[in-house]
Amino acid sequence: MAMDAQEPTGTAGPMPLVVARSCAHGKLSRLKAALRVSALSLLILATLFAGGFGWFANKVSHLTTPANPAKADAIIVLTGGQSRLDAAMDLLASGKGERLLISGVHPSASRRQLQAAIGGDKRLFSCCVDIDRAALDTIGNAEESAKWVESHAYGTVILVTNNYHMPRSLLEMGRLLHGAKLEPYPVVNTNLDNGSWLTKPRALRVLFTEYNKYLLALARGIVPMKPTPDGIALAETAAGG
Repeated sequence: MAMDAQEPTGTAGPMPLVVARSCAHGKLSRLKAALRVSALSLLILATLFAGGFGWFANKVSHLTTPANPAKADAIIVLTGGQSRLDAAMDLLASGKGERLLISGVHPSASRRQLQAAIGGDKRLFSCCVDIDRAALDTIGNAEESAKWVESHAYGTVILVTNNYHMPRSLLEMGRLLHGAKLEPYPVVNTNLDNGSWLTKPRALRVLFTEYNKYLLALARGIVPMKPTPDGIALAETAAGG
């Protein structure tokens, strides 16, 4: 009877080891599964990112400058290159808009300096050009432009900027200019059609940088925007300049 009482103790020893091995195997399996899911997710994200960049670059490279855009109430140009300013002044001179807002001018630049840099008709610049010195980036351009458009009650606005900058500019502007229609006027400095941007390192770098900024702008749409002050205190008018 004493031996019978001790018999169960002969099989009790190996049980914890079996359980431990089973738990270790289960954890390893879960870890491998998690790694596979993570790797697949990264692969999908990388594919989407690369595909999105290809779409963005192709879209931008096919943007062309309108030969004869329809007349609008006003024109807005975002600073960032002489060709943008020249194109905007040409549109104003040809009567495509009543007034022109130059958004993002350096605070130290005077009206006289800006007019001299742009050239053209001094009287037209004096009477019909407004200057925004407050905007520091595309978001600021959109905010100051929205104040200017609202204060003048414009219904249609021609937006002038470079082709690679146009998608993000339209996105930021469209969030604030609810009552106005934007007509894009992309300025093309370099022909990137037919995939030639792939063979131009500088163009590729510019497009890649702008694509990342565009994605960040899209992400900002998920977060509620902060309200901006009313009025155009930061957009200098011709009369006050």
